[in-house]
Amino acid sequence: MSEENIGGEDSLIEERRKKLEILRSENKAYINNFYKENYAADLSTKYSQLTKEELEDQNISDISIAGRIVLRRVMGNASFATIRDASGDIQIYISKNTVEKESYEDFKTWDLGDIVGIKGKLFKTRTDELTIEASEAVLITKAVRPMPDKFKGLADIEIKYRQRYLDIMSSDDSKKVFIDRTLIIESMRHSLKDRNFIEVETPMMHPIPGGAVARPFVTKHNALDRDLFLRIAPELYLKRLLVGGFERVFEINRSFRNEGLSTRHNPEFTMLEYYEAYSSLDRTIEFTENMIKDATQKICGSLNITWGDDSLDLSDFRKETLANLVLEQNTNLTDADLAKLSGKELLDLFEETVEGKLIQPTFVIGYPVEVSPLSRRNNDNPDIADRFELFIGGKEIANGFCELNDPDDQAERFKAQVAAKDAGDNEAMSFDEDYVISLEHGMPPAVGVGIGIDRLVMMITNQTSIRDVILFPQLKN
Repeated sequence: MSEENIGGEDSLIEERRKKLEILRSENKAYINNFYKENYAADLSTKYSQLTKEELEDQNISDISIAGRIVLRRVMGNASFATIRDASGDIQIYISKNTVEKESYEDFKTWDLGDIVGIKGKLFKTRTDELTIEASEAVLITKAVRPMPDKFKGLADIEIKYRQRYLDIMSSDDSKKVFIDRTLIIESMRHSLKDRNFIEVETPMMHPIPGGAVARPFVTKHNALDRDLFLRIAPELYLKRLLVGGFERVFEINRSFRNEGLSTRHNPEFTMLEYYEAYSSLDRTIEFTENMIKDATQKICGSLNITWGDDSLDLSDFRKETLANLVLEQNTNLTDADLAKLSGKELLDLFEETVEGKLIQPTFVIGYPVEVSPLSRRNNDNPDIADRFELFIGGKEIANGFCELNDPDDQAERFKAQVAAKDAGDNEAMSFDEDYVISLEHGMPPAVGVGIGIDRLVMMITNQTSIRDVILFPQLKN
């Protein structure tokens, strides 16, 4: 009789708890003295190509594996089960002839989802499936609650996000996304270290919110009796390190912005920020492009990928000014019309009419200084910042600029941000006096870049919601 036919989940839980109580009485509940030596995927890679006879000749009898029972076929004197560990699945064979009689009888009472340890010998069945013949079988952890349905998985999207462990347990696709996320970050870290960047850690609690235009989260430090702000960006601390003498630094950081929830935004997110002294905007654009290409190639094996409904060609990155892109999408406007707009008005027009249409990779340059409070002014046009933003699939992926290192200019821009805050802009920056003082000691010319890791992972793994690439996203009640 299948578990589904016994009487619902409550009945299953009750039955499993009875089994657990027996285990407790026998001092067999939640043991921790089984030592795993092998992984399913490693065994498959190493031995699956051998014939039944070749495997038998090698006599591999010292296998020790542990994992969750995901499939069982219990028969009279012999049974099969599939064990799943972090790497994959492997079949086990157990009979009253291979283990002690008591152990085999115990095995027949175990349930799907139980975590078990198996020791034994490798062989292949008549159907050529790699299998462990158990010489020892131990129940390590009793699963009181049943696993998600093998075929239906998690139909409730809320459960998928709120109980991610069930999602990973039941979906190989979800599990792969998070494995790929790790590999993407690993690839980017490798790219940076190959160029002699050093990885650093900066504070997550700031006395003054800064480094980006965003509304911060506020917390209270009881011992100091003052408010602190969760980091909205590590930028100002990383640039202090440039002042100190580090010339290439990066941080893969958690940042927090007190914004709404959507398929593109989570208030807690991961960013990569890196800063290079004595570089140029064009050189940094090239490096950023190559780093994204390398990560994509590593995961997808190609630079031609799909993201939602869009087919992307990452072999070709375009570079164009913000003004020209606005004119492309607003053919009724002229250069003279754009000249009448403030920097903020021009940016608003860009966001409304252009941003969502930048499907193929596009570096946008020529941002107004007015909306770039930490960027260096362009030498030829002081109204324009030496800044870029990278858009792919209609979404911002990266933001970079030549860093402002003039302390007086920086102080004036901070003052303008303070005025905006006083006028009601909750996202405007505060005046960071210590940062201005650091610039007065002298910061070398530098370029800095921030890349949204979550969105990048969305693109490379073809996910349309940020919640699918964050293990435990924030959700509405």
